[in-house]
Amino acid sequence: MVDLLQTAAVPPGNRHDGPGSLSNIKGKKSSKKSRARRGKQSRKRRNKRKRNNRTPPPILPPEAEEGNIEYKLKLVNPTQYRFEHLATQLKWRLQEGRGEAVYQIGVEDNGLLVGLTEADMKGSLKTLKRMAEKVGADITLLREREVDYGLDRNIRKIAEVLVRKVPDDQQFLDLRVAVLGNVDSGKSTLLGVLTQGELDNGRGRARLNLFRHLHEIQTGRTSSISFEILGFNSKGEVVNYSESRTAEEICESSSKMITFIDLAGHHKYLKTTVFGLTSYCPDFAMLVVSANTGIAGTTREHLGLAMALKVPIFIVVSKVDLCSRGTMERTVRQLERVLKQPGCNKIPMVVIETNCFIVTLVRLPFCVCSITPIFTLSSVSGESLDLLKVFLNILPPLSNSKEQEELMQQLTEFQVDEIYSVPDVGTVVGGTLYSGVCREGERLVVGPTEEGRFLRLKVGSIQRNRSACRVLKAGQAATLALGNFDRSLLRKGMVMVSPKMNPTICCQFEAAIVLLFHAKTFRRGSQVTVHVGNVRQTATVECLHGKDELRTGERAVVRFRFIKHPEYLRLSAKLLFREGVTKGIGHVTRLLPQDQNLNHDQNLQDY
Repeated sequence: MVDLLQTAAVPPGNRHDGPGSLSNIKGKKSSKKSRARRGKQSRKRRNKRKRNNRTPPPILPPEAEEGNIEYKLKLVNPTQYRFEHLATQLKWRLQEGRGEAVYQIGVEDNGLLVGLTEADMKGSLKTLKRMAEKVGADITLLREREVDYGLDRNIRKIAEVLVRKVPDDQQFLDLRVAVLGNVDSGKSTLLGVLTQGELDNGRGRARLNLFRHLHEIQTGRTSSISFEILGFNSKGEVVNYSESRTAEEICESSSKMITFIDLAGHHKYLKTTVFGLTSYCPDFAMLVVSANTGIAGTTREHLGLAMALKVPIFIVVSKVDLCSRGTMERTVRQLERVLKQPGCNKIPMVVIETNCFIVTLVRLPFCVCSITPIFTLSSVSGESLDLLKVFLNILPPLSNSKEQEELMQQLTEFQVDEIYSVPDVGTVVGGTLYSGVCREGERLVVGPTEEGRFLRLKVGSIQRNRSACRVLKAGQAATLALGNFDRSLLRKGMVMVSPKMNPTICCQFEAAIVLLFHAKTFRRGSQVTVHVGNVRQTATVECLHGKDELRTGERAVVRFRFIKHPEYLRLSAKLLFREGVTKGIGHVTRLLPQDQNLNHDQNLQDY
């Protein structure tokens, strides 16, 4: 009894129990529990660290109700009612994009990139193809990429798909691209390679079909404005002259048409280049820079003109086969410095793979977000030429269907940019339809003449991209046959408008301008060449409101007077003026009509 009591009185830490004792067994159990508890806590901490370190889920801007971009999480086995609804929705998106739509598969409406499994993605693309077939369109998979949240090991993907309408009755999407750059930078050669489908031989063979005059062939320098077309069918394949096609066959096979406006690079022909930029209303400008010479000659001036007229720009560095990689990279760095300067405020993006610009064009159109893509390629070896073709294929239109519809509801207004005499056809005028709709046999009035009058005429036939067309819509360029109308009565800068319109013509107008550069001072009596749309004429400065003179960088409202004959102008039209090294930009703020007392009928004359 005493021994038992003594053992019980000994503290637990001082006991010397054997391995089989009760206290030792309890101690082992408690240590196992504590180790398990500590392990559970450490796992929780590790999971918490993983959650904190995990990249947040990628997200796009929320889906917009208007526009041609549609988000779809999944399109697997829809019911018939659901399928009809989806097809109607696709039709609406195609209408918004003027025949093109982009579908983001695996994306929620709020822009969250969820992704789909391989089976669900195949099913969704199959359904989208059925939808496209129902509305008369084709689909092209732009890219497919994985989305990893780190939550599971299943591979999930999102897909970006281009849906394009199959052409019908020549109603293809037409974009105009002005080609700028210094002389000998390879502009015409690049266009020849793109439109003819054959690489250059290094001595300018590809450009021969683009020249219009003998002296251009002899010197290799463009002095006039020429037009070349490059088509893409509904599947995104290139349609050009490579298979002995005619212009009419290219138009019939294309869902999208790129019209290149090849402009002169030499400083001697600067007025021709300015006229091409202001008159032909290009949607985009392609600035071509030679890799071995860099930024030289008129490169900066052409870039400044496009910036002043707010034409979205992308850059092509050509002739990379003629120089080392270091020289090409130096030219690219030079371009990046110029684009980042305060006057430009652009974000240069060197394109090295397709994914670079798909993200730019599909999600953030570069014409809106100030991104300037830069391509490096060769017209001889064909290096990176396919990247430029894919870029042109998915180039989006600047205006949506709603804006075009509003322009079509207005009265007809056609800008006269070119005048020809064609055997067996008669007088032909070329230009752009600014507003309204023009049909064969329509009666219009053209002017103003030197006396400020308008002459009645009748439209015979219409051609778009060298193929016959019955109806011309706002924003489209075409040539109109006028029969036996006297060519001597026409000039560049005239307009053909509906007889219902009462066009305002003026010899004087006011404009809010910014003087970009002037060697001395800009004051009353100065004479400059004014470019407003397709109007190009010398004007005298009548007065500067609130100031006696202007210096470089200053602003003012200026009154101009045309020195030869009145012109038709529109309020808020962009204005560009130059004379030697003097340059300025602005917009028309007020028109001072020539004959305010004459009524509309007195201004019309029969031819």
